[in-house]
Amino acid sequence: MFSRFCILLILITYFPMANAQISPYEKDNAITVSYQELMDYYRLLDTKYVQMQLLEYGQTDIGKPLNLIVLSADKIFDPAQIRKQNKRIILINNGIHPGEPEGIDASMILVRDLLEKNSIPKNVVICIIPIYNVDGMLNRGQSRVNQNGPESYGFRGNYQNLDLNRDFIKADSRNSRVFQMIFNTWQPEVFIDNHTSNGADYQYIMTLIAPQKDKLNPVLSEYLSSRMLPDLYKKMKSSNFEMTPYVNNIEETPDSGITGFLETPRYSTGYAALHNTIGFMPETHMLKSYPQRVEGTYKFMEHVIEIVKRDADLIATNKQKADADVRAQVSFPLQWTLDDRSFSLFRFKGYMAKYKTSEVSGIQRLYYDRNEPYEKDIRIFDHYIPLDLIKKPFAYIIPQSWQKVIDLMLLNNVQIQRLVSDMEIDSEMYYIEDYKTVNKPFEGHYLHSQVKLRTEMQSVKYYEGDYIIYTDQVKNRYIVETLEPQGVDSFFAWNFFDSVLGQKEHFSDYVFEDEAARLLKQDPELMVRLEEEKKINPELLQSPSAQLDWVYRNSKHYERTHMRYPVGRLISPAKIELN
Repeated sequence: MFSRFCILLILITYFPMANAQISPYEKDNAITVSYQELMDYYRLLDTKYVQMQLLEYGQTDIGKPLNLIVLSADKIFDPAQIRKQNKRIILINNGIHPGEPEGIDASMILVRDLLEKNSIPKNVVICIIPIYNVDGMLNRGQSRVNQNGPESYGFRGNYQNLDLNRDFIKADSRNSRVFQMIFNTWQPEVFIDNHTSNGADYQYIMTLIAPQKDKLNPVLSEYLSSRMLPDLYKKMKSSNFEMTPYVNNIEETPDSGITGFLETPRYSTGYAALHNTIGFMPETHMLKSYPQRVEGTYKFMEHVIEIVKRDADLIATNKQKADADVRAQVSFPLQWTLDDRSFSLFRFKGYMAKYKTSEVSGIQRLYYDRNEPYEKDIRIFDHYIPLDLIKKPFAYIIPQSWQKVIDLMLLNNVQIQRLVSDMEIDSEMYYIEDYKTVNKPFEGHYLHSQVKLRTEMQSVKYYEGDYIIYTDQVKNRYIVETLEPQGVDSFFAWNFFDSVLGQKEHFSDYVFEDEAARLLKQDPELMVRLEEEKKINPELLQSPSAQLDWVYRNSKHYERTHMRYPVGRLISPAKIELN
């Protein structure tokens, strides 16, 4: 552990120059800033420096705005103009979990230092969300019992009690929808979402969830793996904040090996990957002192800015290539599985795991002995294999009744057109044959998984105003991974389309008996199929009502829309009038 002298030295190394604006944390490093202090601090900076703008976007769930700080060396704050000037954009997010406030305090100091030292890179614009979960920040307490300071802090859930780092696809919160507006307005090439860890004890102050290399676009992944990440690890080590990959234990302790975190689109960095943005999630270690964690976060952001400044042109070229690739991409993986045979070795600095009798339960409990540090190679399993490859259709057709889907597509800069008249279009339609659903709600939803589909070509009636999305655009990953129901974080998985799973019409047994008999006499092939089904399904053989239901489901009376996924797939070009 650091001594008090070392902590004091950390503070001295980045303590502001004379007459500088001082943050509440710098006055007392045992505390984190309050919401009112935070906004007052930035408003004052905004009045002092023309290189900064404090922007206000839409309302959060608690009725307060989501703010964005923009730092621009040449005082240009229009994102379209910034892109025309070939500048890179970094977006930094703080306080998605306000009980993990290092990023909030570190960003205050970073913004002040960049302004006062006139050190904003000329080829990089830095955007910072000072507090994303405003709701949770206002709900101040001491809920993270495993964390070493500060004295009090915000709460993980927002005003709806949502974990906002699970809300980037379903977008149940206004916070998420405003964030997506900011993200897609500014279109950052690099994204940072500051966090604090939970879990094991070890020697590192900083851990890092980097983009999952197999899931990221290959052009971006190559740059990330061969250049950006190695340089970031070197820079952090030279700043005395040596990093480890996020410690996601295979078993109870890190020496069993760790797995790479699979950031699916529900998470902030997984959402960023859908847009070909390199997203980092630094996680400071919760048991290290708060000053160490704030300084480590500061250094991480500082080094990312340095690398983006240095590699600005290369990052631009890579992003353009990645966008072009996604536009032309034909097949998309919808699920991923860890390859448990492929691993690399990492020289890990941990503490010996031991067991002793619990004073609470009297049973053996785990603890880490800081008097016995170790350094040894551990296995890192970080290769994921793509599953459920789906070939994109020529276009998707979405009935206008599913307005939330359309709203999210528009929010994410998806190009959409509308039918100008009613018409029938030959479409490939999915039928939901089977799926699994969790027993308890997760973030307000009963998530679906293991979706099995049957496809059918049908002539489907669409109406004036229905939407069509062609898949020759840079947003293809967002389009495909949300609209294909097998996707781990698809709109179907998050219950957007659950109403199609309910049957709307049925029959009374005694009434349908005569009609079922007539149908079987009229259609001998139907009778043969029923008899064959009885042979392979003993339960059907023993149940008259089940046999009636089978006949009903195989008759013209059965509703074609039951279990039919409502988003149509246009397989080939068709003559369609659009506005």
